[in-house]
Amino acid sequence: MNFRRVLAASLLAGAVSLTAGGSAHAENFFKMLFQGSDNFGPKVSGPGAALPYKYQRQRVRYNTNEKPGTIVIHSDEKFLYLVEGNGKAMRYGVGVGRDGFGWKGDVKIGRKAEWPGWTPPPEMIRRERKKGRVLPAYMEGGPKNPLGARAMYLYRGGKDTIFRIHGTSEPWTIGHNVSSGCIRLVNADVSDLYSRVPVGTRVVVR
Repeated sequence: MNFRRVLAASLLAGAVSLTAGGSAHAENFFKMLFQGSDNFGPKVSGPGAALPYKYQRQRVRYNTNEKPGTIVIHSDEKFLYLVEGNGKAMRYGVGVGRDGFGWKGDVKIGRKAEWPGWTPPPEMIRRERKKGRVLPAYMEGGPKNPLGARAMYLYRGGKDTIFRIHGTSEPWTIGHNVSSGCIRLVNADVSDLYSRVPVGTRVVVR
């Protein structure tokens, strides 16, 4: 039998099967088939929890005057861009600071850590205590740690700002104002970004 006919029949059977499971399954099926090689497909960071398609890591057109290697964060859009040059960037979906905790500025990655430990700032400990929540003075790194799989510590003028770009195992928070000012990505994405940027990388938060 003609190979193309066999392939077409197999794809059609898959589409029919997925469509029977619901329109969302069918939509994901066709996105996986026809997305360009610069897209990286659905990511699951917890049981059945996938990122919405627009927040999945993908290479996009991005015009900027920033130099390649610069990280640009658009807080309102909930996107982080790693500038590649030639009108391209790697784009990641992020969660950003909730009301009252948003910020803008020009900082640098001062240090990096894999599976970092977490030391809540004193003001956070006091703030949460008023809400009846007792935070630990320190938490060892691991899957349950709020900083996730990787952390990039943001510095200004050689001093720690207390803000981080870090991971999370809660994909449902991506695309929302959820943090105390830190920028969060799902663990798969923060690990990818971590591997691409060195200490000293410029980070512009808009």
